[in-house]
Amino acid sequence: MNLDDLLLNLVASAVAVVLVLTVTFAVTVARGRKDTIDTAWGLGFVAVAAVGVVISADEPRAWLVLTLTAVWGGRLAVHLHERNNLRGEDPRYTEMAERAGGNPYRHLLLVVFPTQGAIMFLVSLPLQAAAHLTAGIGVLDVLAVLVWLLGFVFETVADAQLARFAANQENKGKVLDSGLWRFSRHPNYFGDACVWLGLFLFACHHWIGLLTIVSPIVMTALLARGTGKPMTERRMMSARPGYADYVRRTSGFVPLPPKRV
Repeated sequence: MNLDDLLLNLVASAVAVVLVLTVTFAVTVARGRKDTIDTAWGLGFVAVAAVGVVISADEPRAWLVLTLTAVWGGRLAVHLHERNNLRGEDPRYTEMAERAGGNPYRHLLLVVFPTQGAIMFLVSLPLQAAAHLTAGIGVLDVLAVLVWLLGFVFETVADAQLARFAANQENKGKVLDSGLWRFSRHPNYFGDACVWLGLFLFACHHWIGLLTIVSPIVMTALLARGTGKPMTERRMMSARPGYADYVRRTSGFVPLPPKRV
């Protein structure tokens, strides 16, 4: 691993994150939609992975990581953009604005976006480290692809099942408890966590890469304990009468056979 290139990559990636969020903030104000950052979230990681390809002088692993990140980030950006356009402002951002008071865009600029940027940079560390590993593609990389693929399939299928369920007016007020949602209350979040575990494995050829384990830990914590699962379930508990029963019989995160109630 070339440490000089890695340090340069860290600086360039930080600049890329700032640029992505600056453009996102401008679009947010123009659109009047605070959830625009959802669309930019996946694309920010694509920008960081692209920086790795440029600085690493076309290392094969850097290209592989960029390809997988682009597939994941591009699909997520399209999915969230289409989903958000079909409904009103995301309740999470409405809650944030209400708590902030005053000018909501000022709160976004000074609090929400810097926090998102810091998390994006931290979570992207395996992408940056993997781009500068000179070891040839091996068994560990194959395992990384398989874990990433498992997560990507889970996330994609779960999102498609939920979108199809929500589009049917007969399901209004009901709880999706079939397909992958029969085994986990958040199979899409579980898939996202697996994607980042797979991307972390690409960096594990070097001890510095092992330190980036903070990435999948932080991402999983956000999904399972932070702004993902808890906020979603609070809304569902108040909006769906059958959700409490669904919670009693269905695993909260890792897919497991449903319990008998």
